[in-house]
Order: sequence, then structure tokens, then C-alpha cells
Amino acid sequence: MLQYVSNKGGGKPVDFETAILDGFAVDGGLYVPETLPTFTTEQLTQWKDLSYTEIAFEILSLFIDRSIISAKELKGVLHDAYAPFEKEEIIPLHKLTSRKETYIMELFYGPTISFKDVGLAFLVNLVNFFLKRRNERLTLVVATTGDTGPATAYFAAGKSNLDAWVLYPKERITEEQERQMTTLPHHNIYPVGVSNCPDGGDDLDLVISKMYKDTAFKEKLKLSSVNSINWGRVLMQTVHYVYGYLQVVDSIGEEINVSVPSGGFGNLCAGSLARKMGLPIKNFIVANNSNACLHRIFSEGVFSKKDIIETPSSAIDILIPFNFWRYLYFCVDKDAQKIKNWMEEFQHSGLVTFDSETYKSYSKGYLSNSATDEETLQIIKEIYTKEGYLLDPHGAVAVLAADAVKNQLGNEKLICLDTAHPAKFPEAIKTALGTTELPLAATHYSIEAERKRCEKVYLCNYSNLKEALFEVMETNWDLKNN
Repeated sequence: MLQYVSNKGGGKPVDFETAILDGFAVDGGLYVPETLPTFTTEQLTQWKDLSYTEIAFEILSLFIDRSIISAKELKGVLHDAYAPFEKEEIIPLHKLTSRKETYIMELFYGPTISFKDVGLAFLVNLVNFFLKRRNERLTLVVATTGDTGPATAYFAAGKSNLDAWVLYPKERITEEQERQMTTLPHHNIYPVGVSNCPDGGDDLDLVISKMYKDTAFKEKLKLSSVNSINWGRVLMQTVHYVYGYLQVVDSIGEEINVSVPSGGFGNLCAGSLARKMGLPIKNFIVANNSNACLHRIFSEGVFSKKDIIETPSSAIDILIPFNFWRYLYFCVDKDAQKIKNWMEEFQHSGLVTFDSETYKSYSKGYLSNSATDEETLQIIKEIYTKEGYLLDPHGAVAVLAADAVKNQLGNEKLICLDTAHPAKFPEAIKTALGTTELPLAATHYSIEAERKRCEKVYLCNYSNLKEALFEVMETNWDLKNN
């Protein structure tokens, strides 16, 4: 049976179910599989004409032992997870006309119209499946920079075995993203808007980390997380790389390039692991906004934290790309002691400069770029003007990065990931297009419906968030369980 270990080396190996329900490993590290399965050319050929959920079943089956979940049960979870998606193909690909062999992977046809739906649809339904079987209850607590929170809340809403607390930095996400959380009437969903977060979502991650270190509190409320620290999120996100590859190539084995709008490295970690498993991706383009945390890692070999900058691509306004440590584990021959040392060094000093051998190992096959706000808005206008296709600010960052490094690319096909519907960013779209009226492509019926609904939300100042949050979460738990 494939087991899972901490990338920091602490604790004992656990099975898949334990890794999913725990979220963090016992030592605060990230769960990783003891070994990475591989794709063969024969397997990829067999998967060429499968649907998205059929490919997902095949990939997930490489990681999940049948004693944990049967084939029938896994297919059932996948069916329930993706039934609410708008498009039958789950993630369509759109070919641009203004750029050669360039495809936009549209990852925004889930219920909250962002790519977070793709991973969380499966993960939340899987967690609930395990909890029902155990007759247990969990409290999910997540921090969001705009899209994880709405998706977590949507898929957890109404589930009898789950409570979901979704923390977001007030005024650092759009009103549309906020309302996707605050207009849900379900009794098990608790949005928390936090004012005065100097480092945005990274501040909220620190508070959640403190919760996990409070063993008594963690055990009482049965805390877990479906942020991208959870292995299930990363695992599920490997699927859209395989699916996208199979959709655009003419023959199996053909290499492609992929540009990914990146902040926390969760999505890119998934793609990176898919490549390590045998998916023929020549280059990943790390598409950062002006916060540039990953651009520094891949262009300078430096893991560092600087002051946060608010940008139009707010979902990737992230300072600490936590999932990079998960990917790096596989680049240093699974040397958990090295990962632990680097993580502790960063925690103490806020800076890690990697040695040349490590830098060479993890950066091979990666190009990176940091986009300014002006460049991001300009590319939205350019592509809309040229071909009537509207990117959201995150997809724009991906296309911009690919343009910036095109002289270093070959003639391979290119997929740019577009991770949210433009309707979630109306002010950015208006600014980009120089208009006061949104085009139809920048609207969505669900966003319009949420404008007319009542909101419920806890509001808190970051200066006293830890104490206030602990108190209100414990009070709600006691009311429900006593």
C-alpha cells in the first residue's frame, strides 16, 4: 500500500485516508507519497480519448489503495463532485488566434467560477465520504486570497459532517468573491472577514498554523484543512495537466509548454509532480505578479519574503509559496532533513539562499516572469480587442509571462492556465478595457444573483484575531455538540 510521510521527516507513515483528514502532518510538515507513481507512454495513449473524470479515476487510482476506497466508491465521489460544473468537458480549452499554437485552459466552469473548484469539488466530497463512513465530524479552517474560500464554502455547505470557517483579508479581495462566501445561508458555513492584515492571506495562514499547534484546541474541534497544504488538493490538480496535454497533442510523447499564474505554488506543484511522473512538459512558465515571490526563487535561487503588493490578480498576491517545499522534497532525493532545515531557516530569518546544486536541480525546465499591473491590464485589452476573447487578470499574467520568455521557448504547443472567470474582477476589467460598462463576457448569472442576497459574516481586526477566533469557534462547537 502506498503510504504518505511528512516532507520534514517527522512522525510515522500514514495511509491515504489519514493524510487527507489530517491536512498537516504531525510535525507541521506537508504530506507526500513515499514514492511517486509514473505514467507510461502506453497508459497515456490509453487515456487519450477518456473524459476528464475518467482520467481522474485512472490517476487517483495510482495513489489510493482499493482497501481505502473501492473503484465504485471513487467513481461515485468523482461523479458527485463534478456534477455541478457548467461544461461537460469540465475544463475546456480555447485556442487563441493572435498567438501560434497557444491554448487557454479554462478552469472556471465550476460553481464558484474559479479553478479552486476543480480540486475542492473532489477533496471536500472525499473528506465528507470518509467522515460519514467513520460517523465523525470535522472543522475545516481555511485562509483565502479570494477563491479557495468560496469553493470550500460551496462544497461544504449543508454537509452534516463538516463545519467550514473561511478567513479572508477584508478589502483585499473583490466584493464578488466575498459575497460568494457571505451569502451562503447554511448553518455550517462561517465566513470571517479580517481587517488590517498587513501581509494579506499570509497573516491568516499564521493564525491557522497557531491553531494547529494548540493540541487541545485542535483535538476538541477536530481541525483539518482543505487549503493546498492538503495532499488531496495537489493530487487532484495533477489531473488537469494530464487532461490538457492529451487534448492538444497530436501524438503521445510530444512535448508542450505550460504557463501557470502562480502564488502559493499549489497548482504549479501539481503540474511539476505530473511531469516528474512522466508527463512530457518541456517548460513550466512560472507566471508571477509584482509580488514576485516565485520569480525570485526561480530566477535568483532565493526564497524570501517582502511586503505585499495589492494587484489586479489578487488570488496570487501571496508572499510565502508554501507548496514549493513539497515540490523541493522530490528535487533533493527526498532528503527530509534538508527540507526541515530550510523551513526552519526561513521561519527564523525570512530568507533562504539555495546552494547552486539545489538551485540547478529544482529550476531545470522552468522559466519565470513577474508582471506589472499595467502589463496585466494591457494584455487583457489587447487580446479582447484583437480576438474578442476576455481573460481574467490571472490568465492575463500567464499569457504575459509566456510572451516575456517566448525567445527561450521552442515551437512546442503552449497551454496558458486561466484560473478564474472575469466576472469576479469587474473593476479590473473596466480599467483594462477603459469602459464603465462590462461586456457580457465579464458577467455571470451566479455573481448577479449573489448581489441580491443577504450576507452573514463575522468581522474581526487582525490585531486580536487569534483570541477572538478561538473563542467564537469553540463557542459554536459547544453549542452544536452539547
